[in-house]
Order: sequence, then structure tokens, then C-alpha cells
Amino acid sequence: MLPFVLTMGAVAARAQIASAPDAPEKLKPPAGEQVVFLAHATGAQIYTCQPSADGKYAWTLKAPDAELHDEHGAVVGRHFAGPTWKHNDGSEVIGKMSAKVDAPDGNSIPWLLVAATGHNGEGVFAKVTSIQRLHTRGGKAPADSECTAAKVNSEARSDYAADYYFFGKGN
Repeated sequence: MLPFVLTMGAVAARAQIASAPDAPEKLKPPAGEQVVFLAHATGAQIYTCQPSADGKYAWTLKAPDAELHDEHGAVVGRHFAGPTWKHNDGSEVIGKMSAKVDAPDGNSIPWLLVAATGHNGEGVFAKVTSIQRLHTRGGKAPADSECTAAKVNSEARSDYAADYYFFGKGN
């Protein structure tokens, strides 16, 4: 498991009053949205070995499995398949990727902009409209050469960390 480390921007920001982070233009949320919550995730990206249309085998993302931490390191929620983020207050936001850019570190999963597609419960995530995944470390799939016919449907976990910025409509 990767150690808990917040990026400098995350340390300076408080969860409910964080300003929008520096992000590539392609990953900026729609106009009028502001940061309503910030969490640092540590966990794993889970991949499954699957045959592809061309007869070769490749690792396919199954789901994330991560804890969400506040600026003090306390666990405040989880991130899992959907993709879904669930806060300890019971609120959830489900999303769909709308944009991605390669991480500056070529050994890390891409940075994303995710549009909210659904919500459950009342609380922190109830009115989230967009999510940014930034400052990723790790999380890439194993080499496709490690995915063979003998390993079809097997899973591999790849440790990762990221900062998630949750946006909602401004007042």
C-alpha cells in the first residue's frame, strides 16, 4: 500500500473551502462549479485478464478499491466500482469519465474529469456535479505479457494514490 501523502496543494486546502487546483484545460469543470470537497485516496486499481477481439490477452480495469482521507488523514469514505464515491455520512456520487490526460509521471494512471451521473443519500456528495482525479501515483495495469490464456479472469491489484476534487454548482 502506498503511504498517505497529500500533495502540497491538498495540505494547504481545507476540504470545504479548497480552491480549484491547477489542472490541464481539458480537465477543468464546467463554468460556475466550485470545489465543495477534497479527498486523498489510497488503495488499488483492480484489473482482470481478458481476451480481446484480436485474440490477444490484456488487463482490463475492473474497479478501484480505495479509502478517501481528509486533510488530517482520517478515513472519510470509499471509492469503488461505478465509479462511485461514498462518504461516511451516507451520501454517494456515481460518475462517468468525460475527459482524461496522461499523468505527468508516465508510471501513473491518467488524470480525469468525471461528470456526476447519479446520487444517493443526503450529505457531502449529494450535490456534486464533477470530480477531478489529479496527482496520481501508481495504479497502472501489469504488463499485457503477464496476461495469458492460463490467467483469464484472474485479477491483479495495482496500488495507487490520487487527489479527488469534488465540484458543485456555485451559490
